[in-house]
Amino acid sequence: MIRVLVADDQAAVREGFAALIEVQENMLVAGQAATGRQAVDLARRTFPHVVLMDIRMPVLDGLDATRLICEDPTLTRTRVLVLTTFDLDEYVYGALRAGASGFLLKDTSRRELLGAIEVVAQGDALIAPSITRRLIAEFAARADPASSGPPAALSELTDRERDILLLVARGLSNAEIAGQLVISPLTAKTHVRNILRKLDCRDRAGLVALAYESGLVAPGIT
Repeated sequence: MIRVLVADDQAAVREGFAALIEVQENMLVAGQAATGRQAVDLARRTFPHVVLMDIRMPVLDGLDATRLICEDPTLTRTRVLVLTTFDLDEYVYGALRAGASGFLLKDTSRRELLGAIEVVAQGDALIAPSITRRLIAEFAARADPASSGPPAALSELTDRERDILLLVARGLSNAEIAGQLVISPLTAKTHVRNILRKLDCRDRAGLVALAYESGLVAPGIT
């Protein structure tokens, strides 16, 4: 069963998502939170697999709540799926840097929402990579004065792993990477797992952020 925590300050939205999740055979609602602080506290008590996280919430916003959840050593299996709208795109890159595993538009269909929860719970892929990649590229183009340059761990990657990291940053799935490099999907998955370990990233979303932040992928290049 996939345990899902729903965090949104709008009761109608929150309860609507929860009602949809509750009737799924493979999902259950771990809790509902109306503030970012409640989301963090509930996550630490219920250990959900996925947190549906709104950005603009009182007490503690979704960005800080995402960061606290992703940095908590007791919540290593918990993934955050950020709910966003195009007029809030300014928050997306910050959410990714905070540790979010994916992004979902608030007006998404029920089928897409449930599929997104399953994908994020598996830790296999970003949500809507074409949308995510464009947003990340746009905000990665804004210089981060706190950035210290490419991490030293990048030098530990083999040439093949570096190629695969570039493809992950473009939003390709393991199957698509396998097809492009003429390797098996299992081999692609193994390479991605090794890259995650070497670069100390939680999931593929972290790899995308690192690739743009380090300059390995230039904004606007697909």
